[in-house]
Amino acid sequence: MNVGIDKMSFYSSDMYLDMVDLAHARNEDPNKYLIGIGQKKMAVIPKTQDVVTMAANACLKIIDDDDRNKIDLIIFGTETGIDNSKSAAIYLQNMLGLSRRGRAFEIKQACYGATAGLQMAKEYVENNPEKKALVIGADIARYGIDTPGEVTQGGGAVAMVISANPSIAEFEGTSTFYSDDVMDFWRPLYRTEAVVDGHYSNDVYVDFFKKTWDEYKQITGKNLEDFSAMTFHLPYVKMGIKALRAIIDEASEEHQDKLKTEFGFGKVYNENIGNLYTGSLYLNFLSLINNSDQLKVGDRIGLFSYGSGAQGEFFAMNLCKGFKNSELISQINADINNRKQVSVSEYETIFNDWVPIKDQELSFDTSKDASTFTLKGVKNHQRIYDRK
Repeated sequence: MNVGIDKMSFYSSDMYLDMVDLAHARNEDPNKYLIGIGQKKMAVIPKTQDVVTMAANACLKIIDDDDRNKIDLIIFGTETGIDNSKSAAIYLQNMLGLSRRGRAFEIKQACYGATAGLQMAKEYVENNPEKKALVIGADIARYGIDTPGEVTQGGGAVAMVISANPSIAEFEGTSTFYSDDVMDFWRPLYRTEAVVDGHYSNDVYVDFFKKTWDEYKQITGKNLEDFSAMTFHLPYVKMGIKALRAIIDEASEEHQDKLKTEFGFGKVYNENIGNLYTGSLYLNFLSLINNSDQLKVGDRIGLFSYGSGAQGEFFAMNLCKGFKNSELISQINADINNRKQVSVSEYETIFNDWVPIKDQELSFDTSKDASTFTLKGVKNHQRIYDRK
């Protein structure tokens, strides 16, 4: 029985900041951001959106009545949780009208959370092939204004429906993983901005990739030539480039060119949205299958997931006959291309306005937010969501 990703969608804010503008404002050469980091644009998230509303808006593009009847496992991967106790998955279950006869919970391990959820969903559907699971990776990446990590901010949500006989991609058995207690990135409970040792984190990322990749080759007997494309957790594009370079010499020159070409297709969404934390790998995968003109049914795709602190995992998926959804591709591309550009000063105002909610009573103006699901405010310490 084949199990994998049956449906997949993405949502982010309708505002972005151009990295050239940010570079000029920070007295930097734009190529430091465009080439050195590999980013072109960055999603700017208003206070009327949080991980719950972004996840719900992503799900609206793919969830139908059959899914509502069969989804009884909802796993929400995030490191931007809205409550220390209640999971974002419970809110989402209600907002989407999913069955009450289900499990709904949240997973946290930096940017690895969605992958943990995906692997749990895989095993669940294998044991219950008549059922489906919903896996979310949603986050808002914040490092602070005029900090070294500012250019690697962003936000959004990726939603995936996991089922038997999937339309998009099926799991291919072996998964290899590696973890260690590493202080490369962390966010204490009292902070909304992360603390990161950037150079160290890059080194750990590549090291974990090589460890999991080498173990995968040893266990399966496969090599780089067996993969049509490689996808990565991309908090920023250059990090994935460094990982690919670490193993690219294992392939022939012809296959190296193919992998580089496919990486170019895969980075399109990430370089225009920025950092999604838990959703970054799956945004890379979605960009690859939506933009590549060379992939075909049966192609094997490698996926490397990484979460600081640290956890790494490598696994493979094979493309299914429905991996190209022209209607959804058009919708996602239109959403990205039609966003409003904001100035650096506007971005800074929005950034500073997005603060931890500590008040018992708050009301937000949602009139300028065209999204279906928005955060209206807070009443009696409870978040109030609205569906337009």
